[in-house]
Amino acid sequence: MTFEERRVWIYTAIALIIPVIYTAIIATRLTDTPPEHITYTRPLLIAIGTALAANLLLTVIAGALWPRDAHLRDERDTEIDRRGLRWEFIVLAIGAAAALALTLTRADHFWIAHTLYLGFVLSALTSSAARIVAYRRGM
Repeated sequence: MTFEERRVWIYTAIALIIPVIYTAIIATRLTDTPPEHITYTRPLLIAIGTALAANLLLTVIAGALWPRDAHLRDERDTEIDRRGLRWEFIVLAIGAAAALALTLTRADHFWIAHTLYLGFVLSALTSSAARIVAYRRGM
């Protein structure tokens, strides 16, 4: 497994774990509070910040554990990254369009923010899946 593939696995794990935790926190609040009254801003920012910090920290740790591979990147890694970015862009654009539609219909900020967050999460997972499939099945 190349360092770039390890990095994708780290990104995937974080893109799965952090949103699940955030969703569990918000879901418990939704049981007794209407969405428009939930204070979600701080937990959402903490989730985003934690995901960024965890990705950075775990990538640095992986680089320390496998220092020989950390700086290597070949043409295959570059092409796999491009393929993942294409899928990521498509999903993110759909999420942004959905959030824009909610904005135009004057939906509550809760739904707009969570639609954007869902778009980011799904784009990360889609791009990771595309990259992992490319690494596992070959390009």
